[in-house]
Amino acid sequence: EALILVSEAVDKPGAANDEAYPGLLAQLAVDLERIDPLRKATSKLMAEHPNLAMSHYFNAIVAAYDEEWIKAETEIKTAESLGMPHDAAQAFLDSGVGSRAKVWHYVYYSIVLIGVWVAGLMILFLVGKYMSRVTLRSIETEDPNKATSQSQLAIRQWYRRLINFAGIYYAISIPVVLFLVLAVAASITYAFLMLGRIPIKLVLFLWLGALITVYKMVRSLFLKVEQDDPGRALRTEEAPALWELTRKVAQAVETRPIDEIRVTPGTELAVYEKGTLRERSSDKAKRILILGVGTLNGFRTNSFRAVLAHEYGHFSNRDTAGGDVALRLNDHMMKFAYAMYMSQQAVWWNIAFQFLRVYHFIFRRLSHGATRLQEVLADRVAAMKYGAAAFEDGLRHVILRGAEFNAVASREINESMQARRAMANLYEITLTENADIKAAADEALTRNTTEDDTHPCPTDRFRYTQRMTPQTEPLISGMVWDLFTNREALTAEMTSMVQVGLGQD
Repeated sequence: EALILVSEAVDKPGAANDEAYPGLLAQLAVDLERIDPLRKATSKLMAEHPNLAMSHYFNAIVAAYDEEWIKAETEIKTAESLGMPHDAAQAFLDSGVGSRAKVWHYVYYSIVLIGVWVAGLMILFLVGKYMSRVTLRSIETEDPNKATSQSQLAIRQWYRRLINFAGIYYAISIPVVLFLVLAVAASITYAFLMLGRIPIKLVLFLWLGALITVYKMVRSLFLKVEQDDPGRALRTEEAPALWELTRKVAQAVETRPIDEIRVTPGTELAVYEKGTLRERSSDKAKRILILGVGTLNGFRTNSFRAVLAHEYGHFSNRDTAGGDVALRLNDHMMKFAYAMYMSQQAVWWNIAFQFLRVYHFIFRRLSHGATRLQEVLADRVAAMKYGAAAFEDGLRHVILRGAEFNAVASREINESMQARRAMANLYEITLTENADIKAAADEALTRNTTEDDTHPCPTDRFRYTQRMTPQTEPLISGMVWDLFTNREALTAEMTSMVQVGLGQD
């Protein structure tokens, strides 16, 4: 009866600006557990008497009723600052409001953290696209007769910083992703609890997947994969003329010559440095040339020399001196992806797997943009010394021979396995006219450059080098196989190496 009477009194003109009426109404509503009169009284108190402890106290109760826990916590603390006894305010918080508010604080902090983290991923992606456009514009507009312009040196430095930052960001992302994996599992479990029904098998499966993901992700950080050098070392006496050629090219490019040639059964042609970071930084690491025997048939020495100068260009530009962050990061992502696949967690609903896909995509765009610039600058070194025509002929040969050898080797391997016979020498098989081989080679030569490419497309590379002045070194004749002392023994050994690798020994 008192509640009804005071509710009527609150609406009377004589009760205007008198806090006693809405205060009494609010207290009676709390005692009787009536929310609507409490809302009415609290609304009036907050509108007309916002500086009273009583107003914020009742507003805290309304907020708690509405399960707005952070607001309830804020209001009771405001009431305490306006004169409400500390014990009363603490009792209100200890009733469960404080703990619930703390949970929601963590939720909001987590949302902000994840939002910032996602924004960081987007910024990395956008910066990568911007750098790619800047790189392309630089390649198209800068004087190609300069090995490296100042702007291109600056782009290389920025790429290095960006890739290093991407490596750090990946390390930062690991705990965020681990938290998300566990948080999603906990949130789904909590949702089932609120619904009053817990599907035991589904929850167990969910938590098993989350724990496996966390374990695999942490374990992949500590796995070390030993990487062996490809093929085997080529002794000086096996190809003295080849070794002499590598020294002459190094002298022409004005850089230190290679220390080792490793021959492989395939069609690879690349260089790398082996040693500690300090050794590579001070240009004291071991320089290694990978030479795929499969690419040597029909390879003119003059063209090979130009391609070799391109590889030396990577040394002189110090492309092989760094790259530790990129290599380690890519290695870790590959190990983690393999672990996820083997544990059957590489599925669309696994947050960690989706993060891995997204980050690999972003990092691929960053690192590949940097390597495309490196390739163009190395092309310039080759064209300056030995001419655009020789370099183009060499690159065309490598691409065409790659398609030819892969087709011939695949056919012979399949036929020898089916017939259970020894494999014929893969490097001496006569190549017959094949439309598929020609189509594969044409596609490789005429394709367009994409942001996923580590090298610009061949037509772009030819176009860039054709703008350059003629070479400074005279032409030479002969074939690359002429530089070896025993072609038959080497090709037979490489064929045997293929057989052993396929388990046919």
